[in-house]
Amino acid sequence: MKRFKKPRIPLYIIAAFLLGLKTYIVYRFVFNIELDNSMQELILFINPFVSAFLILALGVWFNKSSRQMKYIRYATLAASLLIWANLVFYRQFTDFITIPQLFMGSNMTDLGSSILTLIKPWDLFIFADAAIIWYLSKKYEGSLAVQYPRSGKVGALAFSLVLLAGNFFLAEMERPQLFTRGFDREYLVKNIGLFNYHVYDVVIHSKNESQRVFADGNEIPEIQEYIKENVDHETSEEMKGIAKDKNIIFLNAESLQHFVMNSEVNGEEVTPFLNELAQDEDTYYFDNFYEQTGQGNTSDSEFLVENSLYPLSRGAVFFTHGNNEYHSFDEMIKEAGYTSNVLHANNKSFWNRDAMYNSLNIDNFFGEESYDVTPEDSVGWGLKDKPFFEQSIPILEDLDEPFYSKMILLTNHFPFELDEEDATIDKFDSNSNTLNSYIPTVRYMDEAIEEFFDELKESGLYEDSIIVIMGDHIGISANHNKAMAQYLDQDEITAYDQVQLQRVPLFIHIPGDGNGKVMEEVAGQIDLKPTMLNMLGIDPGEDIYFGNDLFSDDRKGYIALRNGDFVSDDFVKTAGSCYDRETGELMDQAVEEETDSEEEASEELEKVESACDSIQEKVDTELSYSDSIIYGDLFRFVDFGDEEE
Repeated sequence: MKRFKKPRIPLYIIAAFLLGLKTYIVYRFVFNIELDNSMQELILFINPFVSAFLILALGVWFNKSSRQMKYIRYATLAASLLIWANLVFYRQFTDFITIPQLFMGSNMTDLGSSILTLIKPWDLFIFADAAIIWYLSKKYEGSLAVQYPRSGKVGALAFSLVLLAGNFFLAEMERPQLFTRGFDREYLVKNIGLFNYHVYDVVIHSKNESQRVFADGNEIPEIQEYIKENVDHETSEEMKGIAKDKNIIFLNAESLQHFVMNSEVNGEEVTPFLNELAQDEDTYYFDNFYEQTGQGNTSDSEFLVENSLYPLSRGAVFFTHGNNEYHSFDEMIKEAGYTSNVLHANNKSFWNRDAMYNSLNIDNFFGEESYDVTPEDSVGWGLKDKPFFEQSIPILEDLDEPFYSKMILLTNHFPFELDEEDATIDKFDSNSNTLNSYIPTVRYMDEAIEEFFDELKESGLYEDSIIVIMGDHIGISANHNKAMAQYLDQDEITAYDQVQLQRVPLFIHIPGDGNGKVMEEVAGQIDLKPTMLNMLGIDPGEDIYFGNDLFSDDRKGYIALRNGDFVSDDFVKTAGSCYDRETGELMDQAVEEETDSEEEASEELEKVESACDSIQEKVDTELSYSDSIIYGDLFRFVDFGDEEE
């Protein structure tokens, strides 16, 4: 009987090929990585093979066949687990995991069904190559192992490094200064590969963690000078002190995005109460207000509001720097006799709130132990919004006035679960169950807020309070763009549209004011702290912040997004291109249409590019300075003094 010959190709080469091929397939058909040209396609194709060969070629340094096979088995399995973890994470956040997020493991116990909805049966195919390699390494250990002399081992390593250098060279050609814009994780993965990105992430994390050790506060004068020249503008005299001695009730509206406002599903308004509230004579509604969060989501929105500093591009400040010194809104309002409170029917350790709230000088945190949380009144992440508001009224009534109370809602949270009896609007009909389910939970939140307004009036708190409602971050990621285009009745979601989807509602409701209106100015979450301080009549003194008073006519004219993009009065800058903010046209196309000659178009385009570059430089500077403050814990070197009313 004829016997088959044993395979002769070394296992590390077979493993590298299979791992590289699998990684490319995931890049191309699972991750939503945009490719603009053939060079990007080439780089995306070669980088997984380069990384896989470098990882697995290290196995040749093991002299014993059994150890070499063991290394290849576990390296392949570890690589598969890393790909799968990023895949699950990407399905929700359209982003890649960072080292700081691995320190947020305590959140995992609260995620429950959220994670389960992100795991698919076909994820098992991610481990197919690991299973094949495991079988081959056991079955053909003798023939698939290699015993290279030292020169052969060095040669394999050198060849791997040459391939890596070639990959980096092409990446730098395609995307100059790639490694100086590390907050753009998609570009890093696209150009150097997922595995090399994680190595880079470890290096950056180590560098950032060392900043506190070597910080001495010498950076502060430079930051203060920049803020004085570029950020510190006049506040609104008209709104100054309008909230003095009044309560501020701040609703953190979970995952509420602007696109649902004034929209309908099957002829029914999704947010009827909020639509009406936006037009109320006592409400200032901000129509071009953007969320500026990073990977910290709700906690990042809290950080922005309380500090007027940017969150980090990697991980959540609440976790990574929860013990820093801050000069928060909560600390500053104490001089005016205010107490600060957070009401949230969740446990105090989630997002490391117990430590961070102490650093922010928040007086009271009313967590899940302050509420009667029953299975009948809970769904998804916990207590439903309607019973949450109902049970919060007695807590608010018992607080010493005036108070600042932030209330964080839960129901409109991924995966957007809702009991059938609570759904008063049909789901949307698209290929995205996430977007479909989002509509009923948004409606439920809208109804809950309406009931809360009634409860405030019955309690007697309404007239003496200013109510701020803010969407904290997006709820529908770019992974659902096909369905989103259907919802918006568009052919596709462009890069410009993606930025516009970061708009979230902001309401500032002042009972009895009578001067409310829709505000069209570009604004962001970074602006809430200086706005509320001015409304309370509190002088910020020597505070260090990057936002502007929302009601001032003297503003810096742009807001920075955490990924380095920006929105200005005239432009939207994203994916390396500048768009007309009003029309969404690429500026080079808009200029060509508006000018009569090539020479005139060239001159005008040069002006536009210069204007965009000038704003981008300021955006990069602000993000960098804010990062320095956080990583270096620089406020420990600053004496802010006392604020005066």
